[in-house]
Amino acid sequence: MTDTPNYIKALLAPNGKKPQGRKVWSIDLEMVWLPFFTATNTNGETNIPHDSLGCPLRLAYDADGSVKFSKSGRPITRVAKDLSDTIRMVRDNFTAGLQNYASEVVNNNPDGYKAQVELSRQTGEPILEKDRHNAEKAIRQQVEAAMQEAKAAKAAKAEKAEAKQPVHA
Repeated sequence: MTDTPNYIKALLAPNGKKPQGRKVWSIDLEMVWLPFFTATNTNGETNIPHDSLGCPLRLAYDADGSVKFSKSGRPITRVAKDLSDTIRMVRDNFTAGLQNYASEVVNNNPDGYKAQVELSRQTGEPILEKDRHNAEKAIRQQVEAAMQEAKAAKAAKAEKAEAKQPVHA
């Protein structure tokens, strides 16, 4: 067994905090991204413009320069491009780090990794089968209900048409 890096351990440890603000990449902008990038600017690791950190949310504009509105009539806001681009880079680097870590584990402990994959496959199989069965059953029930509705509609239409026919004596 290898020593797991602290940054990986930290990713896997629950911290109980639930941010509530605007999310960028599912992470709170005000409570996480802005303090993080202010710190990286402070240490000279990034050079995000101060206006992007000071006013991270901007109105979105249409090609003609008019303010863009959502279908519900609210003005649309976007994250400042510098900030959005840097967050995208962090996301890409984060993803690469996760892939790198997994690759290192596969290379350093191929038997252990293979055993985990097989165990996961075996224990997931009954759940997959149950879900398949339940989905097929639900689809059958929907088809049967739709057929019943169609029959009832056809019968009602025929009854209505019959009621409209004149009575001949």
